[in-house]
Amino acid sequence: MGKKKFVTRNITEKLKKALNRSPVVLLNGARQTGKTTLMKHLYEKQNYSYITFDNIKYIHAAKSDPISFISAIKKPVIFDEVQRVPELFLSIKKFVDENREPGIFALTGSANPLMLPQLSDSLAGRMDIINLYPFSQGELENKKETFIDNIFFNKISNLKTSPQQSFLKKLIIGGYPSVQNFDYEDCYEWFSSYLTTILQRDVKDLSRIEGLTQLPNLLHLIATRVGGLLNTSELSRSSHIANTSLQRYISLFQTLFMVVLLKPWHKNAGKRLVKSPKIYLNDTGILLHLLKINQNKLSTDPQIFGKVLENFVVMELLKQASWNKLNIDVYHYRTQTGLEVDIILEDNSGNIVGVEIKGSQTVIADDFKGLKHLQETMKESFINGIVLYNGNEIIPFGKNLFAVPINTLWL
Repeated sequence: MGKKKFVTRNITEKLKKALNRSPVVLLNGARQTGKTTLMKHLYEKQNYSYITFDNIKYIHAAKSDPISFISAIKKPVIFDEVQRVPELFLSIKKFVDENREPGIFALTGSANPLMLPQLSDSLAGRMDIINLYPFSQGELENKKETFIDNIFFNKISNLKTSPQQSFLKKLIIGGYPSVQNFDYEDCYEWFSSYLTTILQRDVKDLSRIEGLTQLPNLLHLIATRVGGLLNTSELSRSSHIANTSLQRYISLFQTLFMVVLLKPWHKNAGKRLVKSPKIYLNDTGILLHLLKINQNKLSTDPQIFGKVLENFVVMELLKQASWNKLNIDVYHYRTQTGLEVDIILEDNSGNIVGVEIKGSQTVIADDFKGLKHLQETMKESFINGIVLYNGNEIIPFGKNLFAVPINTLWL
């Protein structure tokens, strides 16, 4: 197990701009994604305070008299895991209304405030929210990926290719900073402890629920369904959890950034489209841990490999979209007749790029069926159609249609 090194995060410039603009900035994301490390790095040349609400004594002090607590703390201040003390937000609001200096409060949180109204409403218009995901593959190689910009600006030739090497280890380890120098056995132990913390403590912090014993099984069932449409009725039957409770639990997983729902794209109102989201986990390391899949099983079972690969690509594109120059939204696309595209990337002007994901080393014309349908439907708004595959070359398959190696995502 090697020594950890500081990895430059590609969201850094966006975060710096927010800290120079807003009095309150919340860096949001799952536990252990490096939020505190990044905030401390940005404040290292300032005389700042640091308070973590994983420490029970600070929780008691902040809850008992939040106004005095905020007034007494030396500023600027980093508040870590601030979602554990929602009582602070109104006091922060009062302080920044009287002191509009940027970067006074740097907050980190492991729960999405947009899904916790008591947090988000109190600081509406006063707080910038930025998401931090686990490491992207580019970050691990000290590169800032430009894949999305290239495919939107018709710079396919700018994409770098190299002989496709096995990336099974990338899938199994995932992107969490703590496990990057671990062997598989250590990864297993870390993921076990991590999930226990999420399911036993963080869920309790956010919601008083009776189903704590049901949540591990539910998360496992979700893992077996990644890349599929979310069917709560079927999941309710399989998990023996009432539908209303099930939806609440899935929302909790979303709030804690464990589960990602990819919304359906349906701008073309004239078509009969499937309107259910697709479901993914936030990291393939956790996904494979839940599925108890080792490297041998992953490399010999094409169906499992395809699902894990799709989860991997979706998360890599969401990470890149968080710092990309263009403001990009990520969706999926499926018609009721079965035509589909794994991922739709859409810019603010309504231009789209479709992305299909194939685990094979070869691509055939039929792999572009959904993309061609989308191209015919969207006409001028369709920029490019990409099939990401496990090969080595960029191959044109018609006007604005390309087979592209998966590793161009981060090369």
